[in-house]
Amino acid sequence: MKFNKFLITIVLLLSFCSFQLQAQVHRTGWRQIIHKNEGSWFASVEAKRIAENVLLYQRDIGGWPKNIQMQEPLSESEREKLLGLKESTEDVTTDNGATIQEMRFLSKMYRQVPDERYKKAFLLGLDYVLKAQYQNGGWPQFFPLKEGYYTHITYNDDSMLNIMNLLKDLKDHPERISIKPSDEILTKVKKAFEKGVDCILKTQYRQNGVLTSWCAQHDENTLEPAKARSYELPSLSGKESAGIVLLLMSITNPSQEIINAINSAVAWFDDVKLTGIRQEYIVNEEGRFVDKKIVKDPDAKPLWARFMNLEDNKPFFCDRDGIKKATMAEIGLERRRGYAWYTDDPSVVLNQYPEWKAKYDKPNFNKKPKEEYNMVVAKDGSGDFTTIQEAIYASKAFPYQRVIINIKNGVYREKVRVYSWNTHVSLLGESKENTIITFDDFFKKINLGRNSTFHTSTLLVEGDDFIAKNLTIKNTSGPVGQAVALSVNANRCYFENCSFWGYQDTLYTAGEGFKHYFKKCYISGSVDFIFGAATVLFENCTIHSKSNSYISAASTPQGQKYGYVFKNCKLTADDNVNQVYLGRPWRLFAKTVFIDCDMGGHIRPEGWHNWSKKDAESLTFYAEYNCKGTGFKPSERVNWSHQLTKREAKKYTKKNILGDTSNNSKIQWYEKL
Repeated sequence: MKFNKFLITIVLLLSFCSFQLQAQVHRTGWRQIIHKNEGSWFASVEAKRIAENVLLYQRDIGGWPKNIQMQEPLSESEREKLLGLKESTEDVTTDNGATIQEMRFLSKMYRQVPDERYKKAFLLGLDYVLKAQYQNGGWPQFFPLKEGYYTHITYNDDSMLNIMNLLKDLKDHPERISIKPSDEILTKVKKAFEKGVDCILKTQYRQNGVLTSWCAQHDENTLEPAKARSYELPSLSGKESAGIVLLLMSITNPSQEIINAINSAVAWFDDVKLTGIRQEYIVNEEGRFVDKKIVKDPDAKPLWARFMNLEDNKPFFCDRDGIKKATMAEIGLERRRGYAWYTDDPSVVLNQYPEWKAKYDKPNFNKKPKEEYNMVVAKDGSGDFTTIQEAIYASKAFPYQRVIINIKNGVYREKVRVYSWNTHVSLLGESKENTIITFDDFFKKINLGRNSTFHTSTLLVEGDDFIAKNLTIKNTSGPVGQAVALSVNANRCYFENCSFWGYQDTLYTAGEGFKHYFKKCYISGSVDFIFGAATVLFENCTIHSKSNSYISAASTPQGQKYGYVFKNCKLTADDNVNQVYLGRPWRLFAKTVFIDCDMGGHIRPEGWHNWSKKDAESLTFYAEYNCKGTGFKPSERVNWSHQLTKREAKKYTKKNILGDTSNNSKIQWYEKL
């Protein structure tokens, strides 16, 4: 049975590939020839015949029309017609690879057969490309300009990118191009490339002040994202942006602006990747591709949507009516089947990024801030440092006053560690929504044995008396197992107006006897996403569940009076989540209490789970008091949990939970925040 299923799968895949080749034969044949490795074939009779066609199709202005199968034989009447079109500028373009691919073909031909006609045609094409560039550095889809969206700066289908890569080869890798322009032309090429890079940097979209990625096309005047065809609305592109970043990463000795653009785009790719799904192609009984759909697959490699909302990065899909839909399944068969709505191109960027970063974006450990107790981190280079870790390295050990690190809006893709000697450090973001620290380590990726979880955190705090405000901390690895966003292994740590995003094990609060305070924070995750041994007060926080699982997994040490205390918190969940436990014991003496909390309907009636540890039912302390919401069902809770009396609840004061009760006259640490 398994063997038959395997055979069926192979047949379906072969059928789909066959269909794709048939459906795109108008484009694929010529492209296959263009991408042939240079060699003796380009001196063959067949290659020379095709080269004659290429010369015929070129217009006097220097460019070529698109979607032409140059390898197809031409009749005498077709040749005469093409000669008659030489002076025409209609449909001359760089769209779908046109012009650039013909120029690259002629370069390969000229290396084997130094026919001066090939050189002349190539240089004429180069002149066409240089003339087509806007003053702001961008290129339209058609030149001379064709009315409509064709005048937009066009990244779609790599139109401008193909030009930029050719110009880069001409100026940086002349060995790749057999035809050598004059020094005067090469000067123009260099200037055009620099203007193109400037255009790319200026068109990178800022979402609430944070650099993200690019649209498939941008208005040639305002540089804002622009619409093309009816189903190609202004949006952030998961596909075209990948090629742009790879181009920027290929630039040697990049400026700080280029480095910032790359770092920001990579962080965006990491943030918007779609995990746990894959595209499934459907074929009929004849083996023909008829449809495609999205299915859940926890082992699938990440995907990215082709189009995402400018405001919130949510994927959308369109029919020819231009109306946004939330899923591919909601659009008609014609557009669903006939367009590439998903891509995995950014995975190439993410794979190459670590090597690039190690080469071009090394931290400067010797840089000194203007003020040693008041530093600024800004990705655009306007502060003392461009990374948070650089600021940590520059901080005094065991300082006599608090070290303030102000972090400007931006996406900081880095693992940050506040060392044990970095006491009294404050990380103050410009805004919770737009000051984001993100990374994507997870258990299997770290692969350091049974304790790999504790090496996965995006932010690790080991210095006592730490403060964080107005920040978002993310672990973007997705639902792949243990992956910590924030790990706190220090005492007297305070978090206010912060967001913590992850799945399993989002927030680790460590330390026997350590005390932490989370106020007005947002914490989201799936399995045991708040866990650890510390005493922690969560006050006025939102606790959001992403899956049917467990909110907390306390490991409160025996004899410790308080564990987790949630006061005035709101418990929410994704739409499809409806079976969530309040907690289960990571260790037998776990303590977790919910007081005056609003519990959504996703909370299970029984409330608590013993983690298959019978002893936990007598040793843990799980309790609630005066909660509300459809998820608060005290009469249905497990009989070994507690509903506090009013008198018992009064003991859960801030001072009792967090304070040092050994000296009543002492000002408490949380009163100095």
